Amino acid sequence: MQPFVVTGTEGTFNTNIKVVGGGFRGQIDAIKLAIARSLIVNNEELKPALRKGGFVTRDPRMVERKKYGRPKARKRFQFSKR
Repeated sequence: MQPFVVTGTEGTFNTNIKVVGGGFRGQIDAIKLAIARSLIVNNEELKPALRKGGFVTRDPRMVERKKYGRPKARKRFQFSKR
């Protein structure tokens, strides 16, 4: 609801949101970004307020890929000297 509160448009739009995958925090951020983008499409004048609130920026972090010869991305198999 934060993008609606920042722009003063709470109660004006009906939303139906379905999110799949990721964690709880990631889903919250995805919902906020989607609401902000839809508000900008509807009214371009809301963009500065949403940008100031930090709702237009996407989190660029992604999962690191698994490397060959290892069980995970950075984890290594147990080393045995003998």
